[in-house]
Amino acid sequence: MRATPQPKKGTALTIVETRTITGGVDTHADVHVAAVLNSIGGLLGTEEFPATPAGYARLLEWFSGFGTVGVIGIEGTGSYGAGLARYVTAADIRVVEVDRADRAERRRQGKSDPLDAVSAARAALSGRAQGAPKGRNGSVEAIRTLMVAKRSARGERTRTINQARALVITGPDDIHARFAKHTTAGLVAELASLRPRPGEVVGYTTRVALRELGRRAEFLDDQIDRLDELIVPLVTARAPSLLALHGVGPDTAAILLIAAGDHPERLRSEPAWAHLCGVAPIPASSGKTTDRYRLNPGGDRQANHALWRIVFTRMRSHPPTRTYVQRRLKEGLSKLEIIRCLKRYVAREVYPHLRPVAD
Repeated sequence: MRATPQPKKGTALTIVETRTITGGVDTHADVHVAAVLNSIGGLLGTEEFPATPAGYARLLEWFSGFGTVGVIGIEGTGSYGAGLARYVTAADIRVVEVDRADRAERRRQGKSDPLDAVSAARAALSGRAQGAPKGRNGSVEAIRTLMVAKRSARGERTRTINQARALVITGPDDIHARFAKHTTAGLVAELASLRPRPGEVVGYTTRVALRELGRRAEFLDDQIDRLDELIVPLVTARAPSLLALHGVGPDTAAILLIAAGDHPERLRSEPAWAHLCGVAPIPASSGKTTDRYRLNPGGDRQANHALWRIVFTRMRSHPPTRTYVQRRLKEGLSKLEIIRCLKRYVAREVYPHLRPVAD
């Protein structure tokens, strides 16, 4: 049996201990508050840093002073923490997205930025927070920024047309008789071409107001078209197979891609994607509902609506879907239950098409 070598007398042993630490950051518009924990959850310190690139560098340097950074939990990676998340990821440090502490926990512990930073670090250390950030550095982020402008333009256009119709209803009789039966496109075109002539005050001012609303609607139409000229090629290049699915148009595809983010691999599985979209059935609590399942109330509401749009289109124009609906109706399912099942099916169908096209 070989004896274990022993150190010579007088030889000093040097033991180098590498400490792995976990960070947490509570993010705000102007400053970020950071907390650092050791491997067993002991608090090593808290500090405040500016929400600027120089502040991000100081924050990482401060973390590194306590040891090797294993993971950093960041609140608000899609808003105030987006820049910090990009910076930390570029430094090859793992980032996990941390949800805001719930109200019950805040009532127990009190509300302060350092406590929120500690809570974020504990969530990252315990594994309660595991999700990676969506990412804000690729084509999906470009699509998202354009869709923000398009969504607001579309909403403003709807409000403008509703205001014009309200003025037509309440305006003088000749205005009401002239414009009441117009289609939306016809109304906008004719209102924009009005040339009011001075005369009776209410009639003149009403025509001026209607002309301006019509021109505003035309401007917004042009703006939406210009945005589509940018959005459609980006969506087509990112996910052509998604657009090839029945009932999936550029808007719907864009919403689904935005929900998945620039790094869809962060979605660990198809059920995780369904959960994010709010279509994963969860067993209902007794006494709450007569249904066996209820829809997950969390998740991305925009993605949930996009799935509904696909289902609605297929229920009108997709023969296999129409056949399925008729069969399920004969089995006694309600229309709402059938739509829930179809949304879950569509979520499963689109999931493989969310990843970018391989070069």
